[in-house]
Amino acid sequence: MTGIFTIGDAARESGVKVPTIRYYEEIGLLPSPPRTEGGRRAYGATDLRRLAFIRHARELGFEIDAIRTLLKLQDEPDQSCAAADAIARDHLAGVERRIASLTALRAELQRMVEGCSHGHVASCRVIEILADHGECAHHQGGRA
Repeated sequence: MTGIFTIGDAARESGVKVPTIRYYEEIGLLPSPPRTEGGRRAYGATDLRRLAFIRHARELGFEIDAIRTLLKLQDEPDQSCAAADAIARDHLAGVERRIASLTALRAELQRMVEGCSHGHVASCRVIEILADHGECAHHQGGRA
């Protein structure tokens, strides 16, 4: 991964789409690259590594602001990694909250489906629960 890359080459090499690369430049996650005499963007290996870092962080669900901070930390490798650890811990806590919420949601949907008598819509438990929010155990603290 050495040399100069066009934006199309950078997209292929990094797995990040061209419009997304432009967006990352626009919001400051990726520095604007120098231009060739013909006005084309000229990316280097460092840019491709940065794009790969951003892509991986996005795949793991990190928000743009967290990625911005992590990139700043990466640019200053001699400092403590405590800030990076804190960002990862906060993100993990958020993921665990979402998992708990999804688990409760799954239980509620299972309860709805299992409560279905497979009769007519007039006595359909799924329709009843969706029509009356008070019937939904998921929104009553997750009780099933």
